[in-house]
Amino acid sequence: MPSLVTFRRRISTVRSIRKITKAQQMVAASKLRRAQEAAEAARPYAEKMSVVIANVAQGVKGQAGAPRLLSGTGKDDVHLLIVATADRGLCGAFNTNIVRLARQRIQMLRDEGKQVKILCVGRKGRDQLRRLYGPMILETIDFLGKKHIGFAEAANIARRVLEMFDRGEFDVATIIYSRFKSVMSQTPVSQQLIPAPIDDAAVAAGANQQYDYEPDEGEILTALLPRNVSVQIFRALLENAAGEMGAKMSAMDSATRNAGDVIDKLTLQYNRTRQAMITKELIEIISGAEAL
Repeated sequence: MPSLVTFRRRISTVRSIRKITKAQQMVAASKLRRAQEAAEAARPYAEKMSVVIANVAQGVKGQAGAPRLLSGTGKDDVHLLIVATADRGLCGAFNTNIVRLARQRIQMLRDEGKQVKILCVGRKGRDQLRRLYGPMILETIDFLGKKHIGFAEAANIARRVLEMFDRGEFDVATIIYSRFKSVMSQTPVSQQLIPAPIDDAAVAAGANQQYDYEPDEGEILTALLPRNVSVQIFRALLENAAGEMGAKMSAMDSATRNAGDVIDKLTLQYNRTRQAMITKELIEIISGAEAL
């Protein structure tokens, strides 16, 4: 049976851990509201841009002069997966769920005979993927030391992806991230960036509307498609930031409650052990007195 000193040390240790988890929960709660507002504000712009591209693309679809970001390279042999996760842990299964979807996507593409390249945004994704897919990882981009992720960070990632596409290093680019729903729910999703997907629903909604574009559709898409890559990446980063804070808040709340339960159990065991030792000492004293 552990001694009373051991119980006191365990209780003290768990109390210290509970203070840390409680502090982490409060920090995540303070950051969650701002991150959630940013993610929700980015959705309409990103979705509307996809609708505009879908409508404009109808005028150049199938033409020889269509932008490569829309028409693609004509093949899909090489796929670039942009796996966006958090840089830090202590957020439950947030990172694991994103990486699980990435692994499923990688395995599916490899089964089809495709070549896969991985660009990791966030250290946790790299740490979980490099054991099985280390040679496929081209680069890891992290945001350690940055308090807030702005559009400039997304634009830098997009510039790197576009340069690779211009050099012919891949045919299809897809970003995998977690879409924020609530504190308790974040859904991993994959979204194709290059070639730009055409939303059939948006095309059907605008089928009865006629637009005149100035300049022509080709020039508009040439300017709009690269920006769309940056916008969609920026949206994914904001969704991830909100999801990470929500998952961390939930995980730290659960850890704080569990620490409280452990403290209660250890305190009960401490009191029982202490009472048993006192009873034993009393018995020894009484037995000694009777022997005299």
